[in-house]
Amino acid sequence: QVQLVESGGGLVQPGGSLRLSCAASGSNFNAYVMAWYRQAPGKQRALVASISQSGTRTNYADSVKGRFTISRDNAKSTVYLQMNSLNPEDTADYCCNAVHYLSTQGYWGQGTQVTVSS
Repeated sequence: QVQLVESGGGLVQPGGSLRLSCAASGSNFNAYVMAWYRQAPGKQRALVASISQSGTRTNYADSVKGRFTISRDNAKSTVYLQMNSLNPEDTADYCCNAVHYLSTQGYWGQGTQVTVSS
């Protein structure tokens, strides 16, 4: 089992940047595929980016390719989401997700709100 705590959200102007962090505790972080999801008001939760256990493979939603970068520091049990060139359509609650590579069970953090507005 793993516990996830996100941080780094906030209010940012269009064109700005934010870096989200998700700190994990409770289990072997290296065994988990990590991902960021987001949910905007009135919309379904959607995958933003994912990263393999070693960090060598990443995947992005088309809407964020070239603007967002997911990374992880296994020594710190933390996954990051660097978000650049933010626009109002990126406004959402961003949640961290962990799935053990031998399981289908996912764990979720509480989320962090990102608001892009002038």
